[in-house]
Amino acid sequence: MERVQQEKALSGKDDSFNPVFPSPQNVSEDSGHRNYMDPPSPYRLKADASSDEALKHIRTANTISISPELFEKLYLSPQMPVKGDLRNTFGNPTPVALLGFVLACSPLACELMGWRGAGGNGSATLGSYYFVGGMLMTLGGILEFFLGNTFAFVVFCSFGGFWFTLGSTLTPFYNAYGAYAADPTKPYEGLTSEGFHASYANGAGFFLLFMGFMSLMYLICALRTNIVFVTIFFGLFMCFVVLTGSYWQIAMGHAAIAAKLQIASGAFAFLACLAGWWIFFAQMLASVDFPYQIPVGDISHLIQSGTARAQDKERFSA
Repeated sequence: MERVQQEKALSGKDDSFNPVFPSPQNVSEDSGHRNYMDPPSPYRLKADASSDEALKHIRTANTISISPELFEKLYLSPQMPVKGDLRNTFGNPTPVALLGFVLACSPLACELMGWRGAGGNGSATLGSYYFVGGMLMTLGGILEFFLGNTFAFVVFCSFGGFWFTLGSTLTPFYNAYGAYAADPTKPYEGLTSEGFHASYANGAGFFLLFMGFMSLMYLICALRTNIVFVTIFFGLFMCFVVLTGSYWQIAMGHAAIAAKLQIASGAFAFLACLAGWWIFFAQMLASVDFPYQIPVGDISHLIQSGTARAQDKERFSA
C-alpha cells in the first residue's frame, strides 16, 4: 500500500475526485449572460450550421445556444433577447405566412401581366385575398408576435391587412367600384371606368404608393437578413410604385402606357413571388430535417448590429 502511494507521489497523479467549478473564464463571452455556462460542444451551434442541423438540435436539447446568423436563417429576422422558451415549445410560424403570401400574390401577378388573357385587376382570385393572403399572413404575424420576432410580426400583419383591403375593394358588397359604373345594374363595369381609376390613383390609389414606401423600409431592414428576403421586398416596392403609375396614366387617358406599366408591375410582383416560393421551400426542407437544403444567401454578417457596435465601442474605450 505504501509502495502504491509512493508511485503516485512520484508520478504526480491523483485518482481522487477533484471537481472543477465554473469560473469567469468558462463563461461564454458572446452569450451576453455572465451566469450562463458555455454549452457542451454537442449542443453548441456555430454560425455556419445548417438549418436542418439546428432543428435537429432543437428537438433533442432542452437548452441550446443559437448564433444570430442561424436564427436569422430560421426566422427571417435578427435575433433579439426575449423571455420564455416559446421558440423551443411551438412550431415556426414563418412558413405559414410565406405560404399565404405566395398563394395570393402569384395568381395576381399573372393576372396583372395578362397571361392567357387574364385581367380584371385580380377579381377572379378574390377569395384567396381573404382566406389565404389575409388570413394566413395575419395569423403568422400574430404567432411571430408571441415568439418575440418583431420584424416578422410587423411585416406579415401589414401585408395581411393589405390583402384584406384589396379583397374588400374588389367585393361588390362594399361597392368600391360599383359607384363608378354607368349602369347601376352592371357594377363590374366600374373597374374599367376612368372615374374609378382616377379616384383609386389620386385618392385611395395613394394607398398603393405608400405600400411601396413601406416596402422600401422593409427592404432596408431586410439587409440584415438574407438575399431572398431582400429580393421579395425589392419586387414588391417596384410593383407598388409602377402599379400606381399605371393607374395615374389611366386617369389621364393614356391607356397604352398604363397597360405596359401594369404588365411591368406584374413582372415585379412575379419576381417577389419566385423569391417567396424559394424561401418557403427552404423553410419546409428544414422543417422535416431534409438531408439537402437550398441556400437563402445569408447577409446578416455584412451589417453589424447596433448591439455589437456598442459593445465594440465600450471595449475600445475601456
